[in-house]
Amino acid sequence: MKAILTDKAPKAIGPYSQAIQAAGLIFASGQLPVDPATGEFVPGGVKEQTRQSLTNARNVLQAAGADLNQVVKTTVFLSDMDNFAAMNEVYAEFFAQPFPARSAVAVKTLPKGALVEVECIAAL
Repeated sequence: MKAILTDKAPKAIGPYSQAIQAAGLIFASGQLPVDPATGEFVPGGVKEQTRQSLTNARNVLQAAGADLNQVVKTTVFLSDMDNFAAMNEVYAEFFAQPFPARSAVAVKTLPKGALVEVECIAAL
């Protein structure tokens, strides 16, 4: 097992790693829409937050020597399922066919009041 760490994504704020590489896979922790340069959420709505969350995920994967085209599964957490279409529009800018498997769920709340959080698993 190998921990992945990059300053191009938000630092872990608890007892977890940005990602773990094991058994030929990369398990990336959920990425919030935090700009790693400021430590703050990006301004805007769910589209901007989705874009930043996926950018953070891409940066974590790149630190492990992978990219989004190697993602086999994502989980998208939304604060409100009414934001699904807007999230999906931005999500489609980051992935190409064959698209990864995906789950998208609405949750009661996300850390710091985020509108979206994205986690992914990639194959090396």
